[in-house]
Amino acid sequence: MASVKICGLRDPEMVEFAAREGADWIGFVFAKSARQVTLKDAETLLLSTRKALPVALLVDPGDDQAMAVAALGFPILQLHGQESPERVSELKRMTGKVIWKAIGVHNSDDLGQIGTFADADGFLLDAKAPEGAAIAGGHGQTFDWQILKQWTAPKPWLLAGGLTPENVAQAIAETGATAVDVSSGVERIRGLKDRELIRAFIRAAKDS
Repeated sequence: MASVKICGLRDPEMVEFAAREGADWIGFVFAKSARQVTLKDAETLLLSTRKALPVALLVDPGDDQAMAVAALGFPILQLHGQESPERVSELKRMTGKVIWKAIGVHNSDDLGQIGTFADADGFLLDAKAPEGAAIAGGHGQTFDWQILKQWTAPKPWLLAGGLTPENVAQAIAETGATAVDVSSGVERIRGLKDRELIRAFIRAAKDS
């Protein structure tokens, strides 16, 4: 049974629904995206997370943004930009929060950089964004899961990138992932989550 993160929610009712259906984490995007939320939005959204842990997704945040988001009470900050190992360490010291570093993966060479992020508490392995893409994630693309079979994870990690209710069980079986992340895979219209897809994804992941 894998743990599940539903990312990119913007509606309090949908947040509550995902939490009620069994999501372990709910992600809120504080970066340019069809799923972007503001600090004011987040204040309201956080009231609906129930037992699910809220995760703030940031892309190359400045000190002010990182501290403002941390002050809202997010226990986990997910860094999804080009943050260096040194910057990750700095943000962890500054905010006192659990830090997840997103790693764009195309081939096994991309996994080599993970060991340099000594102060990250965990990692999110996502498909590397297409060349020229304006945003780092949420493109609905998978990467070659086979490269993870010979990989030993140094810390906890989540599998992301192109996961859907239809393929998440296979992804878990092939990679051994104990946690998965989905955003576009539970949308019928970009940026808008679908209740049926969220329910189906959570059930498929937890029945694996």
